[in-house]
Amino acid sequence: MSPDPHVTVYAGFLIGLTFGVVGLLSGFCLTSSLRGYWGQGDGRLVRTYALAIGVAVAATQLLAGEGFVDLGKSIYLQPSFSAPLMFVGGIIFGYGMVLSNGCGSRALVLLGRGNLRSLVVVIVLGIAAQMTLKGLIAPARITVLQASQSAPKFISLPALAGTLGLGETFARMLAGVVVSGVLVIFAFSHAAFRRSAGQIAAGLIIGLLVAAGWYATGFLGADDFNPIPVTSITFVAPVADTVQYVMLSTGLTMNFGVALVPGVVLGSLVTALVTRRFHLEAYTSPSHMLRSVTGAAFMGSGGAMAYGCSIGQGLTGVSTLALASFVAITGIVAGAAIGLRGPLRVAGPAPSRDSTSPAR
Repeated sequence: MSPDPHVTVYAGFLIGLTFGVVGLLSGFCLTSSLRGYWGQGDGRLVRTYALAIGVAVAATQLLAGEGFVDLGKSIYLQPSFSAPLMFVGGIIFGYGMVLSNGCGSRALVLLGRGNLRSLVVVIVLGIAAQMTLKGLIAPARITVLQASQSAPKFISLPALAGTLGLGETFARMLAGVVVSGVLVIFAFSHAAFRRSAGQIAAGLIIGLLVAAGWYATGFLGADDFNPIPVTSITFVAPVADTVQYVMLSTGLTMNFGVALVPGVVLGSLVTALVTRRFHLEAYTSPSHMLRSVTGAAFMGSGGAMAYGCSIGQGLTGVSTLALASFVAITGIVAGAAIGLRGPLRVAGPAPSRDSTSPAR
């Protein structure tokens, strides 16, 4: 029997719904994590992020090892890629998320809570991403891609481990255990994090959501007669596709990513209403809006060049153990460092009710 063609849409919406709930309650965000870690000495959020990656890696590699998903069909494990373009794109995205005070996923979560600034960020991010992927900026991106891409002998850590004479299954297991183990140990080495049950739960749940996305698109929705992209949680291309879908829905098809985006907003909205955190909030000045819009444009364009965002590459991409994803997330962290601690340091945001205290 053929799989239900809508199963991935349902799955995307439910995964997004859960992400929105957890994201609002926990404050899950790479920007906030790094700002707290570098500027305030609070390492809980960055360890939540590390735990989420560790869980995503372990669960995803287990699914791949058991044959539930062919990660080789994802965009992360392509035979060739441009490391310079992905790294520079990551830097642009990372700096943009500091300007906007949060990445695309955080903007969706805050939008559900009533933050009207996030609505502007989401729209500008989506437009900039479409311009870079298919529009005015696309020819320049493609030119750089073609001039700088290469076909490395090894495209993933398991492939690299295989050079030691290890079998494919054992090489996958070894690479997954090492990466996941290091991240989990880093997370739980912090006493304050060990006491933060809410942050531990957030890391576990979000990591498992990444694996759930792979399972939904790689197994539940697999159909040889109507193949769909094998993917999981990411927000640059899905936000861009959602903006386009809102305008041209009669000529487009709903997919996992387009369903994921409203799921996040709705999950956050319901949680905000139930916990009485919903409130409308807007820009405080024209300069505030200019900074936010510039950051959103950087995130859309940079994320398109890096093939993902702090979630799409940082969690979903790294869960495949693709070397390209490590290049991209390194660029994203470097861009954030430039904005938070470097020569182009961005002043911290004004006090806001958006600064949700981490769940304990």
